[in-house]
Amino acid sequence: MATAMIPPGQASAFLSRHGWGGAEILPLAGDASFRRYFRVKRGEASAVLMDAPPQYEDSRPFLAVARHLDAIGFRAPRILAEDLGEGLILLEDFGDARMREAIELAPERERQIYEQAVDLLIDLHAAPCGSLPPYDIAVYQREAALFPEWYMPAVGLDADSTGYTSAWEAALLPIAGDRSTTVLRDYHAENIMLVAGRGGVEHFGLLDFQDALAGHPAYDLASVLEDARRDVTAEIEREMIDHYMSATGQGARFERAYWALAAQRNTRILGVFTRLWKRDNKPHYRRFQPRMWGLLERDLSKPLLSPVRDWFDANIPVSARRAPWLEPA
Repeated sequence: MATAMIPPGQASAFLSRHGWGGAEILPLAGDASFRRYFRVKRGEASAVLMDAPPQYEDSRPFLAVARHLDAIGFRAPRILAEDLGEGLILLEDFGDARMREAIELAPERERQIYEQAVDLLIDLHAAPCGSLPPYDIAVYQREAALFPEWYMPAVGLDADSTGYTSAWEAALLPIAGDRSTTVLRDYHAENIMLVAGRGGVEHFGLLDFQDALAGHPAYDLASVLEDARRDVTAEIEREMIDHYMSATGQGARFERAYWALAAQRNTRILGVFTRLWKRDNKPHYRRFQPRMWGLLERDLSKPLLSPVRDWFDANIPVSARRAPWLEPA
């Protein structure tokens, strides 16, 4: 369900216990989960309060990944205080300058900013991934299954689940064994902060990384270049893929993995956004679905994805793709 942006009742006591007594608590953001964020201000100092109700959210992965990223030299928000029993975590405040708004304010810098975001991935993928859980074929299939589970009933279709699983196995099994890098899994322009006064990789503050796994390096590249919330031109996508491959010595095998993982991610998101509407009373996610279909169909045009494309062509008519989401809500 959608939640109101009212601070939890225990917030003031939590802040007082950790040296922020009397601080002002201001709404900041909600996200696609039950987590909510508030800005805490006391004079010139500020921090971010994350409210993650423990009955809905397990914050231990967030804390573990934040510390992992910090240990290998990347800018996750530093943890100032925590109380997992109350679901409250006080975090470093990165400010308000997100990658998305930076591009909107200075569109002539779009290529430069994307290149810097790709450079961060190049550095991240050269660092150890620690003890993160594996991003394996079982996880890929579980995520892809969100599409027949949520999307298809929403548009009145039944699923050929056996054929669906087989098609994805053909596309993903050749790359599922690569678990060499930290995969943030939600690396995109609204989760990348531009931190003032910092250079290099520290200029980019990372958010929403609690689901990180050890997996294939192409996944986060697809995540940032096939963004669910903003259009990235095919030209920029191509340039950034080439930039990553040139810098890392990757070749055709990597690019095949890129398109397969982009398709898997976009299919999963179609299911997730439908679930957010149907289950969690967040209908505004419907507006992203036409973009997701455009991205997915572009991915499925690649020859290696022909088994998945054939399944979609046989099971999802054109009338059940963009059209339902273009109607007035």
